[in-house]
Amino acid sequence: MDSQVEQGIWRRGWLDKLAMGLSGLCVVHCVSTAVFVALFASVGGILLSPAIHETGLVLATVFAALGLGSGALRHGMFLPASVGGLGIGIMAGAMTLPHGGYETLATIFGVSVVALGHDLNRRALI
Repeated sequence: MDSQVEQGIWRRGWLDKLAMGLSGLCVVHCVSTAVFVALFASVGGILLSPAIHETGLVLATVFAALGLGSGALRHGMFLPASVGGLGIGIMAGAMTLPHGGYETLATIFGVSVVALGHDLNRRALI
């Protein structure tokens, strides 16, 4: 890939945008799960499956490592990666909480911190 195309890909921050989109989907999942559990108890068992949360955390970790790590290597700023790593840690910690209000709040907070890290990374690449 020639350097102009390569720089254009990273300048646009597509990995960070994709990761922020994934963060948004996680928030939608958390909020919709709480609503569905309140409305449809039988659906709650499926949506609250640990496999969904574990898969989401793995995907978030992979996208964070790819997006934030490559950005740190390109622009040399480690603050975005540190902020994103903190968010991933909060999300992982939320998985240790019982399902319910505190777990949902901690997950949404963690996802927001990860999204902030990706936004800082994207801005540093511009």
